[in-house]
Amino acid sequence: MPTTTRSSGRVGARLRATSKVLPEHARAHNRSLVLQHLFHEGPTSRADLARATALTRVTISDLVSVLIAEGLVEELGTRPGQRVGKPAILVGLRGDAFQIVSLDLTDAAQMRGAVISLTGQVVERRTLDVDGRTGEELTDLVARFARLLVAQATCPVLGIGVGSPGVIDDHGRVIEAPNRGWYDVPLAEVLTDRIGLPVQVANDANTAALGEFTYGGAASGMLLLLVGLGVGAGIVVDGIRVHGLRFAAGELGHTTAVDDGEPCACGRRGCLETVLSTRALRSAVEDKDPTTADADLAEVGRVLGTTLAPVVSALNLAEVLLSGPADLLDGPLREAAQETLQQRTMPAVSAGLQLRMSSLGQDVVLLGAAVLVLSAQLGVS
Repeated sequence: MPTTTRSSGRVGARLRATSKVLPEHARAHNRSLVLQHLFHEGPTSRADLARATALTRVTISDLVSVLIAEGLVEELGTRPGQRVGKPAILVGLRGDAFQIVSLDLTDAAQMRGAVISLTGQVVERRTLDVDGRTGEELTDLVARFARLLVAQATCPVLGIGVGSPGVIDDHGRVIEAPNRGWYDVPLAEVLTDRIGLPVQVANDANTAALGEFTYGGAASGMLLLLVGLGVGAGIVVDGIRVHGLRFAAGELGHTTAVDDGEPCACGRRGCLETVLSTRALRSAVEDKDPTTADADLAEVGRVLGTTLAPVVSALNLAEVLLSGPADLLDGPLREAAQETLQQRTMPAVSAGLQLRMSSLGQDVVLLGAAVLVLSAQLGVS
């Protein structure tokens, strides 16, 4: 197994290493710089790695040798077409060196899981019905599902990533996930002990944002809104994940969006979730002609745009991504939300602002869970 490189998920911890750091952290940080460059830029010569990372050639040579010995990096021969001087040997990340097991617990009825390569290719997929399990029974089921997926891997497993609803701290402890019956559950620690592999657990919306940031090419200032049974947001600002003081940043689903609205599961009325959850949207368009259904979806879009405007303005985001059923979200709802955002924010904020669908579709949480492992084990995101 490769040497672990820890990457903090707290505010102020940049997702991608960009420069040299203090001596006591230099080895792990420099290793992350090299792996990060190879992950995003592809095969590179040692000399180009030194220039790109501002590390010395001696340091690069040493790091590359260690990474080759660990099986993470390999020499790929010379660059095609090079004719002048001694040909430089390219080194690249071995995408098939390890695999990652990812679990998506967003759906209360069915867990989704996958075995994923380091480069984000899905190797194997599985689903498992939850059958109403909550609490300790659900924990047991998650552990069994993870073991099943580990057994499907075709090469060593680097770790396991889990995206789950709820408020979850940066150690993978579920502070609260009422719909799952989890309160103060050290889920990452429990799964690590039972399975014997490193396990990372994070909120599903935060995980989805990571997936888009790393594999979907999302901007370094973005908000991803995950719409399903509930509504939650993952936020990245200036390349930094935002978790908040008590790890509840992005809980937009439980902000009041409609005065005197419908009762919400949280005990209040008119929360965004009461109009934007998949269940609410399906109910809003059920048995209606297309024109009326579109008008109702557009009205929800205006509510969404109104809710998002102060957040987008405060953070000066480059884009907002919607993740959920495209038949409900993409069209009148998204267009009305975009128009409302532009109306309610100053041009310096709204100029160039994109509100679009997630590019990773239903795999967004699974791929984000893989990034949790990449970040924790290799310092790559």
